Amino acid sequence: MNNLIILDRDGVINEDSDAYIKTLDEWIPLPGSIDAIARLSRAGYTVVVATNQSGIARGYFDVATLDAMHERMGELVRAAGGEMGKVFYCPHGPDDGCDCRKPAPGLIDQIVTEYGDVTGAPLIGDSLRDLEAGVARGCQPVLVLTGKGAKTQDKGLPTTLGHVDVYDSLADFTDHILKD
Repeated sequence: MNNLIILDRDGVINEDSDAYIKTLDEWIPLPGSIDAIARLSRAGYTVVVATNQSGIARGYFDVATLDAMHERMGELVRAAGGEMGKVFYCPHGPDDGCDCRKPAPGLIDQIVTEYGDVTGAPLIGDSLRDLEAGVARGCQPVLVLTGKGAKTQDKGLPTTLGHVDVYDSLADFTDHILKD
């Protein structure tokens, strides 16, 4: 069994915004998400994040602000009794032609370099591009209906993803995986 769990950030761990999460005050955890990460950590899973953060390229916020958001996330998880793995992010815009902006699998490749094989590891996201990035490297796609997840589901998921588990939230996924 692969003990790695890969999470998208906005819409999975914290509230999402079409206007971007630009400040520490705008980074608001979704109900149950921090506790879910802590529970997974205590159960022996390594929880990492793979997130597109084009707001950096767009000039909406800087790396120091992004680092502060991720430090807050780690502090909250530790306060809940868990440990957070690394956060991998793409700072590029959609037209920059990088290999790390999901749906490209570059962030997943960075995770492989740091943590090893990701085959079969759940990749939990709220958008099609999250799931596509994971499937490209053998992850098990998991859609949560928070953030943009309900809209993603309503559009229909392509058969190229294979079987996709769907949960109401990260907390719901965690309840399911830890009950076994």
